[in-house]
Amino acid sequence: MVEIKNLTKHYGKNIAVRNISFEIRDNEILGFLGPNGAGKSTTMNIIAGYLPSTEGTVTVNGFDITEQASEAKKSIGYLPEIPPVYPDMRVEEYMKFVAGLKGVRRGEVSAQVESAMERLHISDMRRRLIRNLSKGYKQRVGFAQALLGNPKLLILDEPTVGLDPAQVSEVRKLILDLKKDHSIIFSSHILAEVSAVCERVVIINKGEIKAIDTIENLERSMTANTILDLTVDGDTTKTIRILKDVRGVTKVSEPEAIGENRYHYQVELESEPVRNEIMSALVANQLGIVEMSMAKLSLEQVFLKVTENSGKKRSSLQDLLDETPEAPENPYDAE
Repeated sequence: MVEIKNLTKHYGKNIAVRNISFEIRDNEILGFLGPNGAGKSTTMNIIAGYLPSTEGTVTVNGFDITEQASEAKKSIGYLPEIPPVYPDMRVEEYMKFVAGLKGVRRGEVSAQVESAMERLHISDMRRRLIRNLSKGYKQRVGFAQALLGNPKLLILDEPTVGLDPAQVSEVRKLILDLKKDHSIIFSSHILAEVSAVCERVVIINKGEIKAIDTIENLERSMTANTILDLTVDGDTTKTIRILKDVRGVTKVSEPEAIGENRYHYQVELESEPVRNEIMSALVANQLGIVEMSMAKLSLEQVFLKVTENSGKKRSSLQDLLDETPEAPENPYDAE
């Protein structure tokens, strides 16, 4: 459906995107992840035809976005991070205006506008001025306009920003439903959303791709060792000493208090059978095992691992996502 080859974007001396290649398959939801300033929005703007690339090609539904821009853009619906709405227009008026811009046939405009408004639950707002809508409703109007023209590709940049939890759930269901007829590239800082709807993810950092795979494969491949989630009643110093004395234990996390004299640990093992040795050692030393289960890396931990060479140590994923990149020399060099 979409093929990106050797894509590069320069802003003066600064390189926002460096020689990246990936594809979006038919009827696939592809997650596109990266910290602020990584090059995500620049890449999506190039795919949508809003920005020219310095080098490389983007092909959408068989059409080159540069050489055959008109045909390629007919296959694209784009919701940027800031919805492209006109505050002085009414919702229905704006939707019909966008349909005209997209070249929707006159006889199909009303039906497409009605369908898009119904899917995003904004039909009852049709007469409202967009400036008077809440942030969440403006976001839904922006999403609705992306559906006009029945594009084969949907580019969704933070589509749930400003929505309440119930609305977020509705949008997730909508995205999964849209997969039947569309290919979707989906960018979000909320990794639970990505895990819920995406099949594969692309992780980009400093303009370069760091990982492309299914979430399951990434979670499995990011560590060579098995991880054990362990909850124990008893003294932490004694527990850690016993765990570290077990052959095959490579790492023990700092204890996390979860109750009176009860602590959670993550223990890295060379192989799964080592957990039997751990159980025997803890019982022999009269330490109560509350819970023991095999764990895997979460998407958050995968994200941190593949971007950990970005600089200073962060205490959490949110620290990384919330970082503001340094101001570039060129004022247009923003993600």
